[in-house]
Amino acid sequence: MVTDPIADFLTRIRNAQMAGHRIVEIPASNLKKRITEILYEQGYILKYKFEDNTKQGIIKIALKYDPTSKQPAIRSLERVSRPGLRQYAKPSEMKRVINGLGIAIISTSKGVLTDKQAKAQNVGGEVLCYVY
Repeated sequence: MVTDPIADFLTRIRNAQMAGHRIVEIPASNLKKRITEILYEQGYILKYKFEDNTKQGIIKIALKYDPTSKQPAIRSLERVSRPGLRQYAKPSEMKRVINGLGIAIISTSKGVLTDKQAKAQNVGGEVLCYVY
């Protein structure tokens, strides 16, 4: 049993990148699917596929690496809010990740958004993670 499924999701991606894997499989949930879509839209992963062949479903993510240096596209995945200490931010209080080069993924009342989308829609919420 996993107490923090988002931390597990991020850790599986980090571990797969450190081991140099091309594909990582993660148990699915609607929140994890939306985070995967955001990572794809922002260019951090090559592609993804949702498979509903089991009771829970599986997310298959093709990781992205730099062709010359073999470095992963995702330099850091950092969990911000956690079950023991939730972190919330108003649109005016959202910190810029790596001076605007990274993204923060935020769970808002309008769905899971990036920090830039949340500021544009003027909504705050729980800061799930930082990606850069």
